[in-house]
Amino acid sequence: MRIYLTHCSAKKNDGFKDKQIEVPPDRLYTAAPTVRFMERCKAAGVPWAILSDKYGVWFPSVKHRWYEKSPDTVTQEELQRLIENINDKLQVYDEIFFYHNPGRFHPLYQKVIDHSSLTDRITKISHLTEIV
Repeated sequence: MRIYLTHCSAKKNDGFKDKQIEVPPDRLYTAAPTVRFMERCKAAGVPWAILSDKYGVWFPSVKHRWYEKSPDTVTQEELQRLIENINDKLQVYDEIFFYHNPGRFHPLYQKVIDHSSLTDRITKISHLTEIV
């Protein structure tokens, strides 16, 4: 089984900022690369998720509240929780493709990949055409 993953973005729908409602990731994130990733995955009919600095692996069927969390502020304890979260939530997948922009890939996400027990299943991709 295969899944596509990308990291979260700072650009979010501010219409949800001061509301206490929960939304799926495709209603929250508005950064163009993230939107294009989600749209490509939907069009291809493939499983996908967002790696959120706050919530960990966020599947499209799950709803969360608007949040603000920079990868620069993730503590060692939070990093460990992110690693455990990815290990737990993605353990059923044989192949994990992590979509990213190599020039803007935050070191936090590389640490998560490097320290995950699933690291041998994770392949970084940088082109939407690789989502099939």
